[in-house]
Amino acid sequence: MPLTFAPAGKKAFICKIKGKDDVRHFLGSLGFVEGEHVTVVSEMGGNMIVNVKDTRIAISKAMAGRIMIADA
Repeated sequence: MPLTFAPAGKKAFICKIKGKDDVRHFLGSLGFVEGEHVTVVSEMGGNMIVNVKDTRIAISKAMAGRIMIADA
C-alpha cells in the first residue's frame, strides 16, 4: 500500500519505490530505500511529515504515493 494510507505513529518498512529513475534517486538520497523502516509523524494539508533513518522529513502526498510500504 502507498505511504499515504499509513496511519500516524505506525511503523512500516519500505518494500518498493515507484516512479522514474530521477524520482527514485531523489527519494533514495532522502533515505527512502527498500527495506528501511518509516513512520508517519503527521499530515498537514497536502504534505506528510515522516521519520526515516532517525530523521524527520516533509514530503508531498504525491511523492509519498510513490513509496510502497508493508507492515513491520
